[in-house]
Amino acid sequence: MNAGTVDLRGAAGDSGTGLTDIAAGGSSMKRRMLAGEPYLPDDAELVADKLRCARLVRDYNATDPADLHTRTALLAELLGAVGPESVIKPPVYFDYGYQTTIGRGTFVNAGAMILDVGRVDIGDHVQIGPNVQLLTPLHPMNAADRRAGWETQAPVSIADGTWLGGGVIVCAGVTIGEDAVIGAGSVVTRGIPPRVFAAGNPCRVIRELPE
Repeated sequence: MNAGTVDLRGAAGDSGTGLTDIAAGGSSMKRRMLAGEPYLPDDAELVADKLRCARLVRDYNATDPADLHTRTALLAELLGAVGPESVIKPPVYFDYGYQTTIGRGTFVNAGAMILDVGRVDIGDHVQIGPNVQLLTPLHPMNAADRRAGWETQAPVSIADGTWLGGGVIVCAGVTIGEDAVIGAGSVVTRGIPPRVFAAGNPCRVIRELPE
């Protein structure tokens, strides 16, 4: 799962045919997505949600840098929650928006790509460098299920006080602990404990940081 892929057959039954049965049964794909179950992203309800998000993102990215009132209003409409004194520099990209929460006093530099199929929780006073990617979608290991369009997700959590350097990629299912520092260009495939400096591809703990 930490590599960005998952075998969905176990979620659908040992025969490997359960995903087709799910589609035929008319189960709500949005409900399944939110629950972390296999789902089809081309479902009409999800397509409508993504279109709503795309329009809000377009409007946000086109705002005048001095128009803080409009930016604040658009973020409040776009995101699940955003705390006071947080700054997100355009351009930014979200899949759904409502799956992302951002705490107080957090700074997100330009070029952030937040694929929030799953929940993305960013804490207070987090520093996120330019061109960071937070990726929650997962795709099947089974090629037939992948061709059929099935996906699932695992959440990403960035705790208070964390600093992600420029170009960091955080993969699905990862939690980064409080006050951790992630070196620029790192690919984070596993959880990182609090108050450490970690870097590399795959990202590994280099040393502990002072309290």
